[in-house]
Amino acid sequence: MINFTKMEGLGNDYIYINAIEQNIDSPQELAIKLSDRHFGIGGDGIILICKSDVADFKMRMFNQDGSEAQMCGNGIRCVGKFVYDKKLTDKTNIKIETLAGIKELVLHVQNEKVETVTVDMGEPILEYKKIPVNLKQDEKIILQEQDKEFEFVCVSMGNPHAVTEVDDVENFDVQNYGPGLEIKSAFPEKANVEFVQIIDENTIKMRVWERGAGETLACGTGACATAVACYLKGKTGRNVTVELIGGKLNIEWDEKTNHVFMTGPAKIVFEGTIEI
Repeated sequence: MINFTKMEGLGNDYIYINAIEQNIDSPQELAIKLSDRHFGIGGDGIILICKSDVADFKMRMFNQDGSEAQMCGNGIRCVGKFVYDKKLTDKTNIKIETLAGIKELVLHVQNEKVETVTVDMGEPILEYKKIPVNLKQDEKIILQEQDKEFEFVCVSMGNPHAVTEVDDVENFDVQNYGPGLEIKSAFPEKANVEFVQIIDENTIKMRVWERGAGETLACGTGACATAVACYLKGKTGRNVTVELIGGKLNIEWDEKTNHVFMTGPAKIVFEGTIEI
């Protein structure tokens, strides 16, 4: 039996498990089983809260297909709420170890519960080799998929993102184009693909095709990468609202520190136990 908490950040839903108090032997297999929305709990994957030797807690994230991901912006906000609301910590400034490095969180508490979380997502990575992208640095990233040609700005926020602008994001066929773009040879570790529509200098609409998960309602690292990409294109300022299917995130790319800060909600959906 495993105790779990279903949580969501803007509809990006994961199954959270306290791996400090419970032993999880095969997280890859468990992620596939529990994420199934018909025969399991249902979610975009599972997230384990673990002990850390270098931070307050460690986060491990596994997608629906069992692959382990470096980082999830919506997921890490929920980790912050989990550890505070369940009294694993009484601090409102905490550090979480991830495969993308240690992330600092500020927990915004109301009535002894975390409502929103600001995450220091660190510096965006723009070097093609480090993202990674299989092209020469500064070479335009223009890729053909079926009948369309897409121009990308690629950014890593601890995981690879490919951001492309479209005219009408709400009616764009993400399900059709996302799968092929994710696995292009230009992306040796695959890519999360963001389709964005710039509304004005302060507002961006975005849909995302996440590697290993398909289209999701929100992606925190994707929103950060999108904000960076749109600023680099000269289309927006450094502080923007990113509107996703699941809701809104505030993203700020701080000029002094070069760090990207993301603020958004985190919510508990339900809790329970399940046999494995």
